[in-house]
Amino acid sequence: MALPAEVIAPVLIDVRQGHRLAVRRRGEGGVPLLLVHGFPCTSRIWSHNLAPLAAAGFDVVAPDLRGYGDSDFAPDGFYDFRAFNADLTGLFDRLGWDRAVVAGHDLGAMIAIDMANRHPDRVDRLVILDDSMPDLAEAFAAAGIPPIPPKRAVYDYQRRQGLHADVLVAELDTPEQRRRYIGEFYGHRLWCPPDAFGEDDLAFLTEPYGDAARLRASFADYEVVMGIRPLSAPEMTDRPVRQQALLLIGTDQVTLRNHVEERCAIAFPEAVGPFWVKGAGHFMPWERPETVNRAIRSFCGDLLAG
Repeated sequence: MALPAEVIAPVLIDVRQGHRLAVRRRGEGGVPLLLVHGFPCTSRIWSHNLAPLAAAGFDVVAPDLRGYGDSDFAPDGFYDFRAFNADLTGLFDRLGWDRAVVAGHDLGAMIAIDMANRHPDRVDRLVILDDSMPDLAEAFAAAGIPPIPPKRAVYDYQRRQGLHADVLVAELDTPEQRRRYIGEFYGHRLWCPPDAFGEDDLAFLTEPYGDAARLRASFADYEVVMGIRPLSAPEMTDRPVRQQALLLIGTDQVTLRNHVEERCAIAFPEAVGPFWVKGAGHFMPWERPETVNRAIRSFCGDLLAG
């Protein structure tokens, strides 16, 4: 997918006591729709979704998470779900939103799941653009779903980023090396189709990670997963999501778990899907934006009509 004809520039919004998020927005006055990116992305990954979804009647907002893109770094040092969602609900308040449709991808999907459970009155419904779901090991086991098998060698980056972040950043000691490292995630590491990202795409999407501090901040979530970075509060991804949820999953990605449909039925009892999108990998907002846009528009048709 080529770069969009127009790239919407971010603006900085103070979400809490001088702490600012960089936000890309289109369609002010429409149905509130929050788009939450993951790693190794920024709000740039939604560049093909903002204008079409605004044209459909949404007030579309895509922020850079704290520490990512053009947003401020964490003022308190926390990069966990509660901290991310304190920023995002603060953004809701600044925008005048009581509640919103929340779409998330990768880390952003887990943040959206946490928000749905932590702030259920703020989340109208969810859109999950991969196979992220709550951690319900006991419920899955009780349903006869086998555990997820050990991770393959392609996941070596998780150990390095989570346990040796400073060493890894020191090794990547030029902007070009840092951007090349991030560029690998759009290729062999997460098994996107070979033609999903051209050189111009990668130049645009990896640009923020040329900065060493930005790259280092993006590793913080992996430190949380590895248990070496403290949490500001317990995560709330250990229970089913009760809101309506639309689930779209690309088939061409290494991140897929086993028994996805069975897991989704337990984790998202009000789910529509999962729907499998052939020819899409891990970065569906960029790889198949028309599919994503149509699906969100259809899923929220009653809200748009109201």
